[in-house]
Amino acid sequence: MTALIGHAVDFQDYLPSMKQTLGPEGFLVELCNGFRLLMDADKGLITFESLKRNILVLGLQDIRDDELVSMLIEGDLDGDGAINQMEFCILMLRLSPGLMDESKQ
Repeated sequence: MTALIGHAVDFQDYLPSMKQTLGPEGFLVELCNGFRLLMDADKGLITFESLKRNILVLGLQDIRDDELVSMLIEGDLDGDGAINQMEFCILMLRLSPGLMDESKQ
């Protein structure tokens, strides 16, 4: 993710094993749970403010505001400045090298 340039991030892609363990439906349920964890409950979207509130959950306590904005831009496909549930699921799939390799096969 471009927002994390300059940060040492040890990325372990657990999504393929989650999908294999949970099956397709269970995997989608877990993605939706992740979305709900990060979303603004009043707006039903992941916003800058909801990300800012949840940076500890993400393990990104040192992240700068401009990096949070970059994260939103990365996932905001419709240009409304926030990430809806579908955009979140698409983003998670795009950011998973294992799932992307699996889909190419």
